[in-house]
Amino acid sequence: MSLFNMGDKAYVMLANGRIFEGYSFGAKGTSIGEIVFATGMTGYEETLSDPSYYGQIVTQTFPLIGNYGVNDSDYESKGSCVSGYIVREWCNSPSNFRCEGNVDEFLKKHNIIGIHSIDTRCLTRIIRESGVMNGVITTENVYEKKDELLEQIRAFSIKNAVKSVTVKEPEVVKAEDPLYNVVLYDFGYKFNIRRELVKRGCNVTVVPAGTPAEEVKAMNPDGIMLSNGPGDPSENTEVIENLKKIKEYNIPIFGICLGHQLMALANGAKTEKLKYGHRGANQPVVDIALDRTFVTSQNHGYAVINDSISPEVGEVSHKNANDGTCEGVRYKNFPCFTVQFHPEACGGPQDTAYLFDEFIDMIKSSKEVQ
Repeated sequence: MSLFNMGDKAYVMLANGRIFEGYSFGAKGTSIGEIVFATGMTGYEETLSDPSYYGQIVTQTFPLIGNYGVNDSDYESKGSCVSGYIVREWCNSPSNFRCEGNVDEFLKKHNIIGIHSIDTRCLTRIIRESGVMNGVITTENVYEKKDELLEQIRAFSIKNAVKSVTVKEPEVVKAEDPLYNVVLYDFGYKFNIRRELVKRGCNVTVVPAGTPAEEVKAMNPDGIMLSNGPGDPSENTEVIENLKKIKEYNIPIFGICLGHQLMALANGAKTEKLKYGHRGANQPVVDIALDRTFVTSQNHGYAVINDSISPEVGEVSHKNANDGTCEGVRYKNFPCFTVQFHPEACGGPQDTAYLFDEFIDMIKSSKEVQ
C-alpha cells in the first residue's frame, strides 16, 4: 500500500494557489492540465487509457487504486492521454489472476506523473464547489517556482484535443461472421465501442476525425458511429460542417459522448461547459421513452443545452437524474440517435448496451427499405 511506498516528495498546485503535498509515483517531472475527478470504484485502467482525458489531471475519489493491477486487454486505447494522476493510496501488491503489472509501472511506461498520500476528498470538494480548474502536478519543489507555475497554469487551455488523439490512417477490424459494415469516426474512441460493434457482426473501419463525408459515403457503409473524445466540442468546426453533409446521406448514425455533442452542434443546438462535469461509473440517467433510470458510465465536461434542440429537428431522449442535463437526442428527419453516456461500458446492473442493438435494428430497417 502507499503507506509503505513513501518516496520522493510531489506536489499539486491549483490555479487558486492552493498546494497539496504528497509522494511521487510513476514518472518524474512537471505537468500542467485541467484537474478533474472521477468517482468510479473500479475501472481505473479504463480511466487511464481513455483518450477523453486528454489534457486532464485525473483525481480518483475512491481511496485505494490498483488493487487488481493492470493488464493490456482492459485498455481502452493504445496508450494514455492523461496529464497526471492523483490518488489517496496505490497498491503495490495487486491480486488478480489476470494481473500483468501495477499502476506505478503503467504510469512510468506512459510517462505519467503521479502523486499519492494527499487528501483527495478535500481536493474533490474544492473542485465541486469552485468548478474544474487548471493545476500542476510536479516532483520539483513547487514553492521555489510558485509564481512562474501559477502564470503557466492560468494561461493553460486544452487545444486541438481531437486532432491529437485521432488515428492518422484508417484501421479495419473484422467480425468473425460479418453482417454489416460500419464506419467509426475516431474523435478519441474507446476500444469497447469497437468491440460491441464487432460482436454484433459488424466489420468496423475506424477513420480519422477529419475524414471528408464524401470519402465515407464512397465506403458504402451500412451505419456510421460517432465516438467519444476530449476537449471543447465547439472547437471542432471542420468536423461539425462535415456532419452536416453526412446526415444528408440517410445512413443510420449512432453517436456517443463527444459524437453526441458534435451531432447536436451540426443541427443548430448549443453546448455548455459544466461546473465539474460527469466522470465515473455511477451516473443515473432516465430513458424518457422507457420511463426507467439506468446507472451509466460517463466522462465529459460539456453538455448539450436541452432548450437549444429545435423540436422540428429532434427531441431529448435521456436526461441526467441528478442535474437534468441532456443525456440523449433522437433526430426526426434522418436516422440518428445519440447519447452522452457510455453504453459500451455497461455501468449498471441493467446495461445500456441495448442501444447498440437499437443501432443494429436501425441498420436492418435501412437495408430492408433499400
